[in-house]
Amino acid sequence: MPPRRRITMKKLLVVALLTVSLSACSGLSSVIPSFWDDNQSARMVDIHTTATNLDCTKPHLPQASRLKLDMQWFVMYSEAKGWLQRDVLKLVEPMKKTIDDFYKRSSGEKQGSVAYCNIKKKILIKQSRDSAKSVLGRYEW
Repeated sequence: MPPRRRITMKKLLVVALLTVSLSACSGLSSVIPSFWDDNQSARMVDIHTTATNLDCTKPHLPQASRLKLDMQWFVMYSEAKGWLQRDVLKLVEPMKKTIDDFYKRSSGEKQGSVAYCNIKKKILIKQSRDSAKSVLGRYEW
């Protein structure tokens, strides 16, 4: 009969520490912020500029379409950059929903009222300003 191997407390401690370390590293990716990107920054400024210049007395669809296309570009570009962009995608999700709602309302048979547009404009200005500050305020790699 072969001799039994003894598991010492030291070996058990090493295994426990390695397990904890490796599991901590897997969760670390969710707290690492993404870094500065010229293209994302420029597109976020474009979105903020378009939101600020919305003219609610003119047809909403062309303006909503521009916002939707800029947001679509931003999201697709960020997704293409990879997993480290999750923080940026999460940041712009509320603004994307606002833009989608505005576009949907504008592309129907009857566009929203001027009051509806002004409310969306105020929301979009705030969301795009906050998002632009966050996207432009990241560190360069």
